[in-house]
Amino acid sequence: MTLSYKRDKIEGKFDAIVIGSGLGGLSTAAFLAKRGKKILVLERHYTAGGYTHVFKRRGYEWDVGVHYVGDVHHPKTMMNRIFNYICDKPIEWADMGEVYDKMFFGKKVYNYKKGKKAFAEQMKEYFPHEAEAIDQYIDLIYQAQASQRNYFAEKALPKPLKWVLSNRWRKKALKHNATTLEVLSSFIRDKKLIAVLCAQFGDYGLPPAESSFMMHATLAKHYMNGGYYPIGGSSVFFERIAPTITKNGGQIFTNAEVTEILIENKKAVGVKMADGQSIFAPLVISSTGVFNTYQHLLPSEFTPKDKGNSLLKQVKPSIAHVCLYVGFKHSTESLNLQKANYWIYPDHYDHDKSINDYLNDPDAEIPVVYVSFPSAKDPDWDNRYPGRASIDIITLASYDWYKKWEDTRWMKRGEDYDEFKEKLSQRLLEKLFEHEPQLRDKVDHYELGTPLSTKHFVNYQYGELYGLENSVERFNQTLLNPQTPVKNLYLTGQDIVTCGVGGALASGLITASAITKKNLMTELI
Repeated sequence: MTLSYKRDKIEGKFDAIVIGSGLGGLSTAAFLAKRGKKILVLERHYTAGGYTHVFKRRGYEWDVGVHYVGDVHHPKTMMNRIFNYICDKPIEWADMGEVYDKMFFGKKVYNYKKGKKAFAEQMKEYFPHEAEAIDQYIDLIYQAQASQRNYFAEKALPKPLKWVLSNRWRKKALKHNATTLEVLSSFIRDKKLIAVLCAQFGDYGLPPAESSFMMHATLAKHYMNGGYYPIGGSSVFFERIAPTITKNGGQIFTNAEVTEILIENKKAVGVKMADGQSIFAPLVISSTGVFNTYQHLLPSEFTPKDKGNSLLKQVKPSIAHVCLYVGFKHSTESLNLQKANYWIYPDHYDHDKSINDYLNDPDAEIPVVYVSFPSAKDPDWDNRYPGRASIDIITLASYDWYKKWEDTRWMKRGEDYDEFKEKLSQRLLEKLFEHEPQLRDKVDHYELGTPLSTKHFVNYQYGELYGLENSVERFNQTLLNPQTPVKNLYLTGQDIVTCGVGGALASGLITASAITKKNLMTELI
């Protein structure tokens, strides 16, 4: 399904060039391919898929960005409708069970149960004195999430309609655009309950006092009906979407680094490759992120401005992360690994303080440790890797900790870098062993991916996991649109909507709608 730019020649004419093969780029390409367009997808690395790709080492496989997905519990959910439309074959989903997230605060554990009623009842068992507030919280996240439909649909409107409808379509959603802590504190008195309800904040990268409640509501609603895992691992996203692109004459190239978007008379006409070759097409779509596009692929004169203020000053990159990939020469069953994710926190219930302390001092208590068990989630795992198991352990990080090594080569960054990684690796393993002591002395392999790894493979400049920061400021601004100041150049990806699989997938729908000037939602329904 993919060709290598190092070995194969790009030939023929294409209706559009998509830069980047993450889920946003792939879904945009697939939507356009379904409408008869011949698309060229260019990926700078040796494997396609962006954050949906997997990597294999020493007989193991790990997902790098997809640890679970929500809102695929029914065939008619929007997530399923989009996947079924753009995939050549349907993706099969494994249910993670009644409890999909376990929140640990010290020795206390709070279970997230799937289903609105079950979730509410479970929270009321933990916090009976806040029963009314729990009902209010669930109603509010549904209202806030529903109010965002026109907010995001507005992004696809052509300019004349934007001028008329923009404020009206955004107004309802922006009523919820205060910090998560501000919104929840207005009707919840128990700070522990607020901390527990915000315990998935690692999925969008900002603690309660900094995140937009719009983002929190979207995420909370996304998982309200449970967590699911793609059977066969996260690489199935690319495997199922790519044929939709190639069957219509499109091509997907890896090892194909774009260094410049070619512009003539303020119109995008193609791209320039790292080897100097120019490739032309009447349409160019960047799925490389807002900062990469405007800082590295375009002259600064084309960065959008609002009242003289550059877009790049209105938004910030999200926080970086590290991920420890762990392998065991034992079966998932023999290790008694469960499907539910673990979220491990200090026992003081103050997310904001924990993160602030940690970012100022990497030796401080780790503010959040997320543990995922992909070999337990995937029913097909044993068919591919019998007698083996895998675990991912993730926490937040500061890019500044790793900056002094940013000019070194991957896998050859020096002993001091390896020592720094090893120290953090052991701390993360100890967190795992505290909750799964039977795993101690059974680890066969582990390696830590740092923000420099993310920069190397995904090309985010500061190793950010979620693209743009999901802050109040991000949702207030009006410049994050598929359309750009350059005619025939469009943006797609999680920066245009929100982070995660759902955000990237929705960006494909929105960007393709903007390009075709058609409401492609109607084709899904």
